[in-house]
Amino acid sequence: MIKELHQKLINKEITAVDLARCYLNTIEEKDKQINAFLSLIEEEKVLKQAEQIDEKINKGENINLLEGIPFAVKDNMLALGTKTTAGSKILENYESSFESTAVKLLKDQRAILIGKTNMDEFAMGSSTENSAFFPTKNPCDLTRVPGGSSGGSAAAVKSEMVPFALGSDTGGSVRQPASFCGIVGFKPSYGTVSRHGLIAMASSLDIISPLTQSVEDAEIIFKVIAGQDSMDSTSLNIPIDLDKEKNKEFKIENSVFGLPKEYFQKGLDDVIKKKVEEAIKKIEAQGAKIKEVSLSTSLYALPCYYIIMPAEISANLARFDGIRYGGVKDLKIENLRDLYFKNRGKGFGPEVRRRIILGTYVLSSGYYDAYYKKAQQVRKLINEDFNKVFKEVDFLITPTSPTLPFKIGEKSDNPLAMYLSDVFTVGANISGVPAINLPCAWENNLPIGLQLIGSYLSDYQLLQAAKLIEKIII
Repeated sequence: MIKELHQKLINKEITAVDLARCYLNTIEEKDKQINAFLSLIEEEKVLKQAEQIDEKINKGENINLLEGIPFAVKDNMLALGTKTTAGSKILENYESSFESTAVKLLKDQRAILIGKTNMDEFAMGSSTENSAFFPTKNPCDLTRVPGGSSGGSAAAVKSEMVPFALGSDTGGSVRQPASFCGIVGFKPSYGTVSRHGLIAMASSLDIISPLTQSVEDAEIIFKVIAGQDSMDSTSLNIPIDLDKEKNKEFKIENSVFGLPKEYFQKGLDDVIKKKVEEAIKKIEAQGAKIKEVSLSTSLYALPCYYIIMPAEISANLARFDGIRYGGVKDLKIENLRDLYFKNRGKGFGPEVRRRIILGTYVLSSGYYDAYYKKAQQVRKLINEDFNKVFKEVDFLITPTSPTLPFKIGEKSDNPLAMYLSDVFTVGANISGVPAINLPCAWENNLPIGLQLIGSYLSDYQLLQAAKLIEKIII
């Protein structure tokens, strides 16, 4: 889609102003029902940027591939001059004082930010029902959730309110909503994209990720936002040369795809298993070798994740006391202790409080060795398991979600059932490897996603494989 829009701008089939207005009108028309956006950039600012791009085109000047292309970002990424709430009441009135690196890199290409999308509070959830403001609805079926925590971004892309959006993926928060909405969600290798300006949930797991209509679009966005950043010590100094990688032609018939048997067992809906297996047969028919493999430690990935992630949350969210970063209005405060308790008690929703309590517990004296230390040891075993299996295969194929998109409110009272939505996605975050969701089938007008996982730092090879598979399975 991005290349097509770019070509239309160059050919003067459409102006940047008309393009921006088209998406703003679509938001006005559709978002009353879907609730994908928490805030929009002032129309005047958006159109002014578009006018400047039209002037360049009219003068015969070259424009970048993303120049004039509107986009949205999840509301846990700072964008200068915008409110950044992270879906929480405690940050309801916080205005970004600087720009996240990923947003800045897109703006440097003169892509036009038009809004901030809804999300589960502080990215904690799998349905976008945990937003402190309102739930987002799935464009495929308004009675169902769009997934989470990047549900607003996924819904905005699916309903064509923006050509692409950024989300963050900590345990599947881009791939799972991409699966639920029937779009592409690409989680890069940990460290390839700067986390500077992303409100941290779990710092060793978070990664900013694109949600797009196609793998090609995901590749375009990744090429822009990837790279080392001096403001993020976890970002890697690796060569970002996609054109060079394109010269290494990927062929399906030369590849081995692994099917982890643990991902096709109990807990997976029969219809999803059937549809994913049908997609795998299509890939095999193109000459690919399909091999059953075992990731035995993947059985422990979810419990491992739900110890490490809350522990990091308890540390990261300690800074939100309602003093420096906003706070809850109209509280009767008598002393400093009162301020902390009331701001955090009223400002944080139940899921955030639950995870802070759990994280504080596993880090506390007497329990650190019993829980947190053991979880880190299991994390190492999971990494070793992935490294071992990638000596046998080029990529792994799994379902993205164990279920179809569920009804709004269906799992709200059962946190464990909600956590199981991420059972197939958390492993990639724990090990830091790249993974991508591809729409592969539909059942009763609801999308089903296939997940492709690559070895650490095989991001470009994974994207090349995904582009070919996308054509085969859809």
